[in-house]
Amino acid sequence: MSERARILDGTATAKIIRQEVAAEVKALVSTGARVPHLAAVLIGDDPASHTYVGMKQKACSWVGMQSSVHRLPASCSQEEAIALVQGLNDSSEVTGILVQHPLPSHIHEPAVLDCVSAEKDVDGISRSSLGGLINGEPAFASCTPAGIVELLDRYDVQIQGKRVVVVGRSIILGKPVAMMLLNRNATVSICHSRTVDLADEVSRADIVVAAVGRPELITGAMIKPGAVVIDAGYNRVEGRSKDVGDVEYESASARAAWITPVPGGVGPMTIAMLLRNTLRAAQGRYL
Repeated sequence: MSERARILDGTATAKIIRQEVAAEVKALVSTGARVPHLAAVLIGDDPASHTYVGMKQKACSWVGMQSSVHRLPASCSQEEAIALVQGLNDSSEVTGILVQHPLPSHIHEPAVLDCVSAEKDVDGISRSSLGGLINGEPAFASCTPAGIVELLDRYDVQIQGKRVVVVGRSIILGKPVAMMLLNRNATVSICHSRTVDLADEVSRADIVVAAVGRPELITGAMIKPGAVVIDAGYNRVEGRSKDVGDVEYESASARAAWITPVPGGVGPMTIAMLLRNTLRAAQGRYL
């Protein structure tokens, strides 16, 4: 029987990062600096968004940061949303701004995100921040892609020279993680749900990043023996007792060298990177 893949433990790694951030926050505040403050903008009544914002507030408290939530009803206008963000930009008490998405359908989400000033865009998903990533200019890194790269680094997984296949092309995950890995000298291909012969593309990858939002689309048979598998999916499937990723975990584990679990892999790293970005904003540093 072949050896099963080792676990890239996002939960344990995120805990270490939170401890590092907490120590830096304490040191920063000891100099007389203001406590870092993450302000979340929450528009509408989406239950998942409320849950995510609550998790981020709790994480801030763990590391000694301040957090606040600024709410607007789902019926608010785009102009009201922009005005709220601009007010937070102007506030000297706010270190970082997080606009929880998705926004209501009548609001043009990029227009609101683009109003977040670059030095406070700790979620790293405005078009300015994404442009900085492409151009190699100072900008905060989008949190989930940054968490993926950080997890690879923490486990000493080599990126340079490796063939990477990213399955998914979203602006908040697939595209930025591909660019981050390209910037680390990997050879990167971006695939998606309409890629012809997806299995053949994935089978050549040394590192697979699954971020397409299709439950268990990537099967073990597609995985190159010894590959590293990063599953950034999180899908609810009717009739299943727990959520599943974009990778068929059991079969992929039998072929991969390393794999992230779902849950407990990419998810915790996202919040850890948000905390670190907020700290860097307080320190006046871009990543």
